[in-house]
Amino acid sequence: MTSMTDLRSALLDILHQIEGTDIKLIMGGGFGIYLKTEYVRWIGARTLLRPWPEPRSTNDLDLFLRPELLITSAKLKPLADAIKKLEYHVIPGAENYQFVKEGVGSVKIDILSGPQSSFKGTPVKTDNRRARPNPSVGLHAHPVDEAPTLEEGLLPLKLEGNLSTGKAYHAEISLPHPFTYAMMRLFAFRDRLSDSNKEYGRYHALDIYTILSTTIEEEWARGLYMRDKHAEHPFVIEAGQLVSKYFSAPDGLGIIRMQESPYYQADFQLKEFMSSLKELFPFNAE
Repeated sequence: MTSMTDLRSALLDILHQIEGTDIKLIMGGGFGIYLKTEYVRWIGARTLLRPWPEPRSTNDLDLFLRPELLITSAKLKPLADAIKKLEYHVIPGAENYQFVKEGVGSVKIDILSGPQSSFKGTPVKTDNRRARPNPSVGLHAHPVDEAPTLEEGLLPLKLEGNLSTGKAYHAEISLPHPFTYAMMRLFAFRDRLSDSNKEYGRYHALDIYTILSTTIEEEWARGLYMRDKHAEHPFVIEAGQLVSKYFSAPDGLGIIRMQESPYYQADFQLKEFMSSLKELFPFNAE
């Protein structure tokens, strides 16, 4: 099994290889949520909800690239070189944007970016699966249309630990704002709720709770601002619909899936969670 320490070293290995370049990575996925929980525990900040769920297991590094890196693809070459040098191998069917490295535990890298609309009028060719830089550098990204706010309110985070060689190293990574994170997880839950291979979305439902529970006061205020700023965006509107359908009542499928997770705790503040999520993503049926 891949431990969080293994993932930290794998991420630090990548950051070490791209040190001094223009590449500033945004960390998403389950490991990003783990890092956020670790951060708020370290600073002792007041958060929206308590307790926080225990970190769930993962072997993925979801690396989000700012669209500008794909638009000016020469800037992206150091990352492509780093992945190759660190002996990651492409995953068949997802060449150039999903990679895996086998060891004591396998580590999987997903390369993602902002929505397809970010590349309109640029040399980058996109479809629902890929954003392809032109000229090519051997690296693509999966565009995430449900992250129109990807670059807003990022949290810079100092990451410390050991490289896979054992040498101590530190670097900076950014985490998405909780508004962005929660919206991405809402759509992930929708896509997985009937998928037995993805635990019917249980982990994604729990992730949404973790994202809100580790939101600090300044982030909450910024989240409400982002809500109002993007109120007319189709994906923000749809996020409100998903909250209304799955997370607005104790018998909602999202709440049920969360309670089915092995990481669920009986003392979770479900009433407050549902109220906060509806405030962040309101839905007007009219």
